[in-house]
Amino acid sequence: QVQLVESGGGLVQAGGSLRLSCAASGTSGNIYSINAMTWYRQAPGKQRELVAGISRGGSTNYADSVKGRFTISRDNAKNTVYLQMNSLKSEDTAVYYCNAFARPTVQMGFRGYWGQGTQVTVSS
Repeated sequence: QVQLVESGGGLVQAGGSLRLSCAASGTSGNIYSINAMTWYRQAPGKQRELVAGISRGGSTNYADSVKGRFTISRDNAKNTVYLQMNSLKSEDTAVYYCNAFARPTVQMGFRGYWGQGTQVTVSS
């Protein structure tokens, strides 16, 4: 199995910045392979939505609402994905979740794994 641990959330004023991190680790040692890593968010009373994704090779995609403000990146050697969030708005307030499409061992297939989430609160 794969465990994902997010960090970096917190309270920030509108216009400020935060950097989220999500580190993946294997419960039985090294992870065999990780493909796409993605950030999602869920605001109270709303459905979970995709924020940004990045392939193993570095191709990225963003929700229209965050383009130009958020930047996703990853360090494959550290099995870690980052989300740099600038020019934050009150509507960015949500719990941010990390997802990794991973293959824990050579005997297992690919599937999606979720982190526990980290709260981001933007005060206006």
